[in-house]
Amino acid sequence: MREQRVVDSDGVVRCPWGAAPADYQLYHDREWGRPTGEEVLVFERLCLEGFQSGLSWLTILRKRDAFRRAFAGFEPDILANFRPSDVERMLADPGIVRHRGKIEAAVDNARATVKLHQAGESLAALCWSFEPAPQRAPKDPGDVPGVTASSRALASELRRRGFRFVGPTTAYALMQALGLVNDHLRDCFVRPDVERERLAFSRPR
Repeated sequence: MREQRVVDSDGVVRCPWGAAPADYQLYHDREWGRPTGEEVLVFERLCLEGFQSGLSWLTILRKRDAFRRAFAGFEPDILANFRPSDVERMLADPGIVRHRGKIEAAVDNARATVKLHQAGESLAALCWSFEPAPQRAPKDPGDVPGVTASSRALASELRRRGFRFVGPTTAYALMQALGLVNDHLRDCFVRPDVERERLAFSRPR
């Protein structure tokens, strides 16, 4: 396979998916793959990856502010107390993805996160405990897997802890977003920055 290189108008090489539109470019350059252990952000990304299933990630990005308003800023302690009336309210909100199963799963996932906290654990630490060994930088999009042994293990553990809408594919997308893996392509200008951030990052315990 010939290596795919996307040189944007600003003269830098990006992963092909991150070149356009501007929503993708901003997310690609500033967020995707950069390591985080901030609990609320980890929980938000878990929920949004679940909502993305079957949809374009661009749809989720463009609705993210509305999601944050509807889901109490993805604060698990608040969202865990949502009731059926809150679910009905969200189902009437055109700013988000109105899928009952995914909305109810997000509330259940908040409750599962609260249970982790009550046991002295965190969702961030749980996710980062499945960080795989470093892999060779992918040359082409085809080198980036959709599922790995680590994502299967993470999905299995999350389900065991009461989380929903977290299959192996969603779990791997979460790992990519949180920086557990660096799947920026070899020539992508963001990849070295992400590698430096990963080296300096204190893994949550």
